[in-house]
Amino acid sequence: MNLPNKLTVLRVILIPFFMVFMLCFEIGPRLHTILAMSVFIIASLTDMLDGKIARAQNLVTTFGKFLDPLADKLLVMVALICFTFERWIDPIAVVIILSREFMVTGLRLVVAGEGVVVAAGIWGKLKTAFTMVAMIAIMFMQIIYPELKGAPDLNWTHPVFLMNEVLIWIAVILTVISGGVYLKAYAKYIDPNE
Repeated sequence: MNLPNKLTVLRVILIPFFMVFMLCFEIGPRLHTILAMSVFIIASLTDMLDGKIARAQNLVTTFGKFLDPLADKLLVMVALICFTFERWIDPIAVVIILSREFMVTGLRLVVAGEGVVVAAGIWGKLKTAFTMVAMIAIMFMQIIYPELKGAPDLNWTHPVFLMNEVLIWIAVILTVISGGVYLKAYAKYIDPNE
């Protein structure tokens, strides 16, 4: 197994650790979020590194093409679900983001049967990068203001909650745009008349 694939596997392995730290409140109001954010940052860095190394050293493999986007989606999905559980973000935003991820995955499966690989476009990369940064920012704000945990009545009165909503809805907009771009580019493969 080459280095990029090892980094991708590491990202998958880190996901349960991220989830445990996010949901293990007994560690402490700040500490559990600090640990979760640290794991998320490491996982995000492996996402950035594995692709760069694979392309630079011509180490692109079928295994990597399969696991890399899957690892990205799993990391984002787990984080979004945890953030919703914590009441940090709007669940409607999460549904939209997850719906796009399932749509693109389904599209990739359909076109793979035609021998076509759906490569990540600029909108998809922008969406992923912004979403990762937004999630780190959301966690960071919860570390600064741990007293807001479990206070859903403050959702629209505290600047932290408003900032969380702004960040997640920008991610939603980028998600919808990138999903639309993918759908338009590969629409001929899912034409209902064929």
